[in-house]
Amino acid sequence: MSDTTAPQPTVAVLGTGIIGFPVARNLARAGFPVRAWNRTRGKAEPLTAHGVHVADTAAEAVDGASIVLTVVKDGPAALEAVTAAAPSLAEGTVWAQLSTVGDAVDTLAGFAREHSLVFVDAPVQGTRQPAEQGQLIVMAAGAPSVRDTLTPVFDAIGKRTLWVADDGGSGAASRLKLVLNTWVIALTHGVGEALALAEGLGVDPKHFVEVVSGGPMDNGYFQGKSAAVISGDYTTSFSVDNAAKDARLVLEAARRAGVRMDTVEAGHARFVRASELGHGDKDMAAGYFASFDK
Repeated sequence: MSDTTAPQPTVAVLGTGIIGFPVARNLARAGFPVRAWNRTRGKAEPLTAHGVHVADTAAEAVDGASIVLTVVKDGPAALEAVTAAAPSLAEGTVWAQLSTVGDAVDTLAGFAREHSLVFVDAPVQGTRQPAEQGQLIVMAAGAPSVRDTLTPVFDAIGKRTLWVADDGGSGAASRLKLVLNTWVIALTHGVGEALALAEGLGVDPKHFVEVVSGGPMDNGYFQGKSAAVISGDYTTSFSVDNAAKDARLVLEAARRAGVRMDTVEAGHARFVRASELGHGDKDMAAGYFASFDK
């Protein structure tokens, strides 16, 4: 009996940073032919050891790919990547954007319409470790006709996909991501300020963690960020500068919606201050330093 199993579609990954690199690697491990591009080629080059074709240009990366994923910093970066890829983008190519882009999703959807691409708005929740483990949560908005195509792709990079709307251009998934980021910002600064006060008052920070651990205020995020501050290990899962960008996107959306966001306003200011103090490339837990002039 002949094997009639259809080959996996070729996937192009544009952007191989903290999230994009493991996304490309996990897709290759799942058996997808993967073509990757990064503005700084050196960051993508190690993917060759995982069977990924690393391209010199975005147009080369998408050549022959039926699915394109953009995994970059923000909306303008996503638009820049697909614009560079445009000469090789075939009509009907499925483009899923995985970044936090806020209202820039409208511009991305417009580009997709102009180039006859099938646009899927699919920001992911998760940072370095979930990405490396293939445990991202995908929030997706897109036509039901492409869900069967994208399900194995999303399954290879995440533990769960939540489809929130049938139209990628609706921005529904990106709006949900902003709501989630509001919670992340609150958690991050809650941990940072509590530990900063502990230092200021001469309280052993480990006692604070011990009291919270195992109780109703405990969670994995608290444990991870408090451990980063106490140990001084700010290996980047998601940077202070990117967190400041996400806080700005939340504030812009909230203003348009007529919603006051006092906590996010303060949180944005703290991320900016921490960056100005030289901590912008560190993990967002380094927002802690905004409490001090150091």
